[in-house]
Amino acid sequence: MIENAHVGTASFIWLIAGAVLWIAVPVAGALIWKVRKKEPVTSILIGAAAFLLFALILEKPIQNVLAFPTAMGLPDHAVSRFLSANPVLLALVAGLFPGVFEETGRLAAFQTVLRKRRNRETSISYGIGHGGFEVILILGLAYIQYIAYAVMINTGIFGTVIDQVAAQAPEQLGSIKAVVNLLTGFSFADLGIAFVERVFAVLFHIGASILVFYACRDKKRFWLYPLAIVLHTGMDFIAALSIFDVISLSPWALEGILAVFGSLTFFGAYFLLYRKDKTDTLR
Repeated sequence: MIENAHVGTASFIWLIAGAVLWIAVPVAGALIWKVRKKEPVTSILIGAAAFLLFALILEKPIQNVLAFPTAMGLPDHAVSRFLSANPVLLALVAGLFPGVFEETGRLAAFQTVLRKRRNRETSISYGIGHGGFEVILILGLAYIQYIAYAVMINTGIFGTVIDQVAAQAPEQLGSIKAVVNLLTGFSFADLGIAFVERVFAVLFHIGASILVFYACRDKKRFWLYPLAIVLHTGMDFIAALSIFDVISLSPWALEGILAVFGSLTFFGAYFLLYRKDKTDTLR
């Protein structure tokens, strides 16, 4: 029962460790890269700003209005009902939106505010900003919220929240129960899965940034931009298939797929483009 739920000391420790990890590591990584490569911090910040603009401000609201209107307090419509009845198509939409918007954000940044920064390190700086800021927003702030929820659970305050939700939005009780179950059983394994996921996600973002950077530097390589969209869409499409129960994958199997996409994108872009670039001029 939720009323008798309790978050143990060990779970609290791993939640606090996660909150520190998801904020400290991206910031430390960005600072180390800036100092070692003498890169302008603005290249990193632009990556973070582009993620905020294209992924959160533009992509999410449009995607929600199209596919998940109830998440924004809007009524269902013909398109959302059609997508709900076709989970494979819904998963494709869920994957396509991040692919198009985030990769277009990279393209826009490299062709505008970063257009005069032609050194290859700019591509990685942008990727660190994009991927690192995503970690801080998605996991860092989420874990801080989880800690607050855990305190509320142990002090009994969370029961009042549940009563309010039951009265005003009973359809959300399932989600709240899932959060309570996560927090009361949170372990090092849960933190480990999240860590592995973010490592390969950041590798993907850096790799995709390299691809789009060279798509902007060389018109003959512009095909790298749609390639980045395809790779991004494919990765998120598979994850969405699992989320919508179209396919059944264990958490570690899903992380394995993410590892493949992240590793291939990063190492392919790094060795085939970044390492071979010996100039700082346009081709």
